[in-house]
Amino acid sequence: MHDVNAQRQARIWVFALLYIGFCISYIDRVAISLSLVHIGKEFHLSPAALGIVLSVFYLSYAAMQIPGGWIADRWGSKLVVVTSIAFWSLFTLLTGLAWSLASLIAIRFLFGLCEGGYPSASIKGIAEIYPRVERPKMSAMLVSSNYVGSFVAPLVVAPLILTLGWRHAFSAIGIAGIVFALIYLFFVKAVKPSRETPSGQPPTQALAARDAAGSRALLRMPLMWKVLTVWFGMGIVNKGLDAWMPAYLLTARHLDLKAVGLLTPLPFIAASISTAMGGWVMTRFFDGKEKRLMTACCAVTGFFLYEMYTAQTIAGVIAFQAIVYFFKSFVLAVVIALPTKILPQRLVGTGIGMVNFGGQIAGFVAPAVIGFLVSYYGTYDAAFGFLIASTAVATLVSLTISAAKIRGVQAANAQEA
Repeated sequence: MHDVNAQRQARIWVFALLYIGFCISYIDRVAISLSLVHIGKEFHLSPAALGIVLSVFYLSYAAMQIPGGWIADRWGSKLVVVTSIAFWSLFTLLTGLAWSLASLIAIRFLFGLCEGGYPSASIKGIAEIYPRVERPKMSAMLVSSNYVGSFVAPLVVAPLILTLGWRHAFSAIGIAGIVFALIYLFFVKAVKPSRETPSGQPPTQALAARDAAGSRALLRMPLMWKVLTVWFGMGIVNKGLDAWMPAYLLTARHLDLKAVGLLTPLPFIAASISTAMGGWVMTRFFDGKEKRLMTACCAVTGFFLYEMYTAQTIAGVIAFQAIVYFFKSFVLAVVIALPTKILPQRLVGTGIGMVNFGGQIAGFVAPAVIGFLVSYYGTYDAAFGFLIASTAVATLVSLTISAAKIRGVQAANAQEA
């Protein structure tokens, strides 16, 4: 009984720290969005140039998704988690020291490269300590931290910017992240990946070949690429709104920074709730019917995105944005929970890296495209049309996902922990 309680407490401790780590990562990202207007004035940058600053992070961040997951699969999650947190916090601090557009782009590129391994490594960490049946629920709950972090960030960062200025705000956030990395390093025990055969024998060439073949097969799996594409389409909405809503509210809806800091977090409450419950809803009510849940949520997101942009009042904008965030985040929960449900533990990191790669490529595309559209047309009309079109793509692709394929992959891997 003592061992069971100790194991449960260890799981809760690791989950809590991984959750906080995700929150910190999103605080870092929201900080750049809230600082965008100040940075633009100081460096005399156009919306197009600011879009590049936002997008370059996601280019390098996306590039590290699959390698980060593979490294976590190969050597364990703790190595990737600690390294990612420490170095992205360093470059958060350095963001406050940028002296030109070029330096800002270089720092944000390196920031994304350092942070890119964290998502897949953190989900791998869940797979290391939880049994297969609990992984979808716990993975989705962990990812809900993204929106809790996005909710908390404006409440923390806006006062920091107003009090200290945007540069010192980044310095404070970066130092806090480095301290957190040290806490994880010294208080979390590493879980070494199992390299033994079922009979308990030492690793063999056959086992190594099996792992390599599994990774190659995963990268060639049409089902995983369809899931990736669905999240790419919804990631356009996710990253586009995350990056540009503060600026949109400031410039198009004429709010001040204090009001934006108070209103911006509200949709993230809805997002955190839907993401936290999404894995449970998928396994409880849509087992074998994940396609229906994804398709419906993608379509509803597109509809309320249109309602949000055409709303006549600020209250309407925020209310419809909250609904958009609720349903798009259900999609996030499903695309993260599904690989943990159907893949063996040894491939979870790589699988999550694949899915998140789609979302982060969207993070590179969306801010830059929106920046160019706003610069070219002078309004946000074309930008919101772009976002709505992305939901249509995600809806159509989700319709092509086969429930039989999902069941087949799950059955093939059912014997592996």
